[in-house]
Amino acid sequence: MIFMSQSGLTDPSRAGEWAQWYVEHLRIMRTVDGIDSAERFVTDAHEWPPSLAMYTLRSAAVFDDPHYQKIRGMGSWLPLIDRRYYRRNLFSGASHAPQVPPGYVLLVTDRATPDSDMPGIGWTWLASVGLDQSTPWRGIAVEKQEVAQALPARVDFAVYRRC
Repeated sequence: MIFMSQSGLTDPSRAGEWAQWYVEHLRIMRTVDGIDSAERFVTDAHEWPPSLAMYTLRSAAVFDDPHYQKIRGMGSWLPLIDRRYYRRNLFSGASHAPQVPPGYVLLVTDRATPDSDMPGIGWTWLASVGLDQSTPWRGIAVEKQEVAQALPARVDFAVYRRC
């Protein structure tokens, strides 16, 4: 299962501090039994949450783990989270979050059905199965930066880069 948490800040001038906090937060999240990976990505795409954290979960039971319950969330950053962008979704359709190596980016699109009119992009379609369920289907793809830069500008997908 893949858990994605998307957000942004109401005070973008604090983005550097937030990025530092997030590095430690992800390290701590990886100490939870059942969380096998935790990475953070950012985008400049309009109308998309600027920050996306992506986790590999062995099962939704992770959310009931006492250690997870203690460390989850945005901590002292919660008052600065821009609610327009705050989304938490649990997805099935992939057992592990994809690796995004240097020189590659993560493409993300939300759809009503698992289809795309973007030939050549190898989408993995994830069905929303829990939490906010802000989209029925999410497509994710790992592509070279050059491929992403050559795509036409559109609002129905975002290009996220690793932090």
